[in-house]
Amino acid sequence: MADYLTSNIRNIALMGHGGEGKTTLTEAMLYAAGIIDRQGKVEDGTTTTDFEPEEIRRKCSVSAACAPIDWNDKMLNIIDVPGYFDFIGEMVGPLRVVETACIVVSGVTGFNVGAEKAFKHAVKSGVGRMFVINQMDREHANFDKVTQQLRDRHGSCVVPVLMPIGEGPDFRGVVNVLEKKAYEGAYKKSTEVPMPDSMKEKVDRAFEYLTEQAAAADDDLMMKYLDEGELNYDEILLGFRKGMKDGSIVPVCAVSALTGVGIARMMDLMAKYLPSPAHDGIEHDGFNPRTGEAQKRVCKDDQPFSAFIYKTIADPFVGKLSLFRIFSGMLTSSTTLYNVNKDKTEKSAGIYILRGKKQIAKQTLHAGDLGALAKLQYTSTGDTLADYNNPIQYPVLAFPAPCMSKAVYAAKQGEEDKVFSGLARLMEEDPSITLEKNVETTETLLSGQGEMHLDVVRNKLASKFGANAILQEPKVPYRETIRKVVKVQGRHKKQSGGHGQFGDVWIEFSPCRDGSQEFEFEDAVVGGVVPRNFIPSVEKGLRENMAHGVLAGFPMVGVHAKLYDGSYHPVDSSEMAFKTAARIAYKKGCMEANPVLMEPIMHVTVTVPDEYMGDIMGDMNKRRGRIIGMSQADGMQQVEAEAPLAEMFKYATDLRSMTQARGSFTMEFARYEDVPANVAEKIIASAKKDEEEDE
Repeated sequence: MADYLTSNIRNIALMGHGGEGKTTLTEAMLYAAGIIDRQGKVEDGTTTTDFEPEEIRRKCSVSAACAPIDWNDKMLNIIDVPGYFDFIGEMVGPLRVVETACIVVSGVTGFNVGAEKAFKHAVKSGVGRMFVINQMDREHANFDKVTQQLRDRHGSCVVPVLMPIGEGPDFRGVVNVLEKKAYEGAYKKSTEVPMPDSMKEKVDRAFEYLTEQAAAADDDLMMKYLDEGELNYDEILLGFRKGMKDGSIVPVCAVSALTGVGIARMMDLMAKYLPSPAHDGIEHDGFNPRTGEAQKRVCKDDQPFSAFIYKTIADPFVGKLSLFRIFSGMLTSSTTLYNVNKDKTEKSAGIYILRGKKQIAKQTLHAGDLGALAKLQYTSTGDTLADYNNPIQYPVLAFPAPCMSKAVYAAKQGEEDKVFSGLARLMEEDPSITLEKNVETTETLLSGQGEMHLDVVRNKLASKFGANAILQEPKVPYRETIRKVVKVQGRHKKQSGGHGQFGDVWIEFSPCRDGSQEFEFEDAVVGGVVPRNFIPSVEKGLRENMAHGVLAGFPMVGVHAKLYDGSYHPVDSSEMAFKTAARIAYKKGCMEANPVLMEPIMHVTVTVPDEYMGDIMGDMNKRRGRIIGMSQADGMQQVEAEAPLAEMFKYATDLRSMTQARGSFTMEFARYEDVPANVAEKIIASAKKDEEEDE
């Protein structure tokens, strides 16, 4: 593969709703460029970018994959991004390293929620946007209708650039509005033809509109347009590129990835019109890790080397692959790789270009290009590699917070190390999953973006690392406490020949004055009724038993224990006897002190469109939740609520169902509250049943 200079590189992320043809579009582009001799199908599991076993089995993308394409002396670095919401974390890295987000929508179903989310993320990332209306060969496909839908949603920036000749089964070609040229045929066989008379007026209107938007992107161009009423091709192209950069122009293309109509012309547009990494001296913001001072790097070969790791692939056979984008300088086999984040110097086993699972060795890559480094020891996703003498660190990636958790166990006893080491490797590959130990329930929780996401992780664990795991609903970390003050005696007396056992304590149990304290012990003994050397044993006996509450065996918290009286035997008393006496007092006292069950209450922030507010509020009430506030955020309603953790384990799935996947939420622990009596009865009964079964 040839080397490409910065100005000839186009970095493009294909994004959008799941099932609308991103992977098929990538495959069509590869076929049109002659890189593959047969166009694979998602249904057959034969596409270039869906190569993971899970992708082949599920017939959908689960991870972002690269597909570099040589086209008209340009390098189109295509990143095929999954469209399903469980894999939204795969969108974060690619958006950091591309100049353009190409959002694929269906010519039949139009602008779906996946495309909506992709567009919002692209805007937030500050990259250029374009729409590709795919599936124009299908019955009921309607380019004008979908384009108007896009314009209604996003305004005048939406500009048709490749318009269809025919629709549905009659879709046979496209018109390049900017050049006013018509083409018919598929893939490379697409050839120029006379423009159909029926389209001339429509194309003229589109050209005028495009000219107006291009003029509006530049003050000088606007002045000329107002004075002369027209712009030449080069001027329109200048304004077009500026508009793409600032988001005031979002071009729209009509294609069919299945039949290949419009594909070559769309690739022409990408090569000729889309911004390169060198466009208008784009600067990348970072900071000097040694001084903390802000720094900028221009994407040029003559700048000090710097690169950003946007994704990691964990392969048990070939080792770790670190996918990167060069933000400045050149990369060769002799370049020193200094990991700024880890303060370590790395050695790579090779530089590669990835096309699906195929690795193409390279000796040199220029500023702006994408590639992969093999077997880096310290480097992980979000790290910066730079020149040691000219270091710069780029901001790390912010992945979405997990919204669903499952308890993870090894399927076979003795394979725990295998399972958790495999999960550690997969977390390198996918930072949107987390693994943490819940101390109270003793469970290890695997958290991700949804049911499908966690299921894919489990299956990858088995296929890549031969580790079989079981995922279960997590236990709720309930707690117990007391609500009133009681005074009780704990007396332990046992005679078994020789020395006996004797311990006698009077303890006052009361709720902690400071609700944040789990346990407070107060020594109020006077007169030596309990010898000094036995008092620590009383405290120890209480602390040990606090781990198991008197209602359902959950940890007891918020208890103040005051030892104020007791008695002892000069011969039979011992540390063990007083520990036992403390245990007797604990069980008796807590049962008399109005024990209650407590549950974790979560603070939930739900973001939804206005039309779903009623459903959200009704559903939250069913979950024993309460609404505490509402506000507007980015054109959406933001609902603040509190709800018990026990009712929220499947909320991610339910919310998507209620809002057609337009809703999202975050959740964090707020506090503990008493469980309602009717609910507590069921929990206590279930806990006692489990205890009996264990016995």
